[in-house]
Amino acid sequence: MKLFQRILSMFAILAVAACAAQTSTSTLDMLNKAQAVGSPFTKALTVEYRAYANDKSKKFMDHADALHFARKGMASASGVVVMPEVLDDWDLSDKNLIDMSTARAALVDALENGGREVASDKAALAQAKFDCWAEQQEQNWNADVPCKSQFNAALKALESAVGAQMPVAEAAVAPVAEESFPAPVTPVAKGETPIDQANFIVFFDWDQSSITDSANDVLDAVANEIKNRGDVKSVVVVGHTDTSGSAAYNQSLSVRRAEAVKSALAARDVDVAAIKVEGRGKTDLMVQTANNIREPANRRAQISLQ
Repeated sequence: MKLFQRILSMFAILAVAACAAQTSTSTLDMLNKAQAVGSPFTKALTVEYRAYANDKSKKFMDHADALHFARKGMASASGVVVMPEVLDDWDLSDKNLIDMSTARAALVDALENGGREVASDKAALAQAKFDCWAEQQEQNWNADVPCKSQFNAALKALESAVGAQMPVAEAAVAPVAEESFPAPVTPVAKGETPIDQANFIVFFDWDQSSITDSANDVLDAVANEIKNRGDVKSVVVVGHTDTSGSAAYNQSLSVRRAEAVKSALAARDVDVAAIKVEGRGKTDLMVQTANNIREPANRRAQISLQ
């Protein structure tokens, strides 16, 4: 009997692992196909997270961490400024936690004082290496890890760039709204080889399903790409919410958001019969949060051209 239970437990573990691998691969595929929008920093950060998530998935078969960083990559690809890893989310020794907390404070200081604007590539590299350091250190409590020294070098370069440009940065950087949304998506130009499944994302205000000005810009780009490509057979719109509110309410809200996008595309002469809508409520988050958290990146509708 005990042997039988152990066998069942083993199959359960394998089933969970297979499910995690499938979810990781699906999200990573989406990230690999995504057209990054937003600022030079979010675009550069997308490149870093894409490379790291692929490395974790394909080289190390670490599907859980690959999924985590692929989701951060999807958020940055959409123009959302995601922050360096929160250290409480990682299993670190007390010594590592103290060292990394000091390092994170220095990184955030450099990022917030113009680093993202005056040295976007250096800022993205420093953040990616810090996140890599956290992931590697969790698995190697008693040893220095490669990403630690790489982060220190990247942070030094970033701080040097920020220090050299500080007067410019202070004059140029405007206050950032608490909840900002990405710039319009650049469509595939006529004559270029299109991506098999192009993905676009529009965002919504909290508890709203109305189309914002920035969303209208994205929808204009979607309609133009459909017209330019001429080979789009279906348009799939999937609505999502953040985790604030009940599951039932958010499911309904996610459908309303998808329907709003459908109506907006139909108004742009997209064949309404080709548009399929779906709502997933708060079950498929782009950025993982606790329940009842208002996260702008999760209040979205994803549009796939197939």
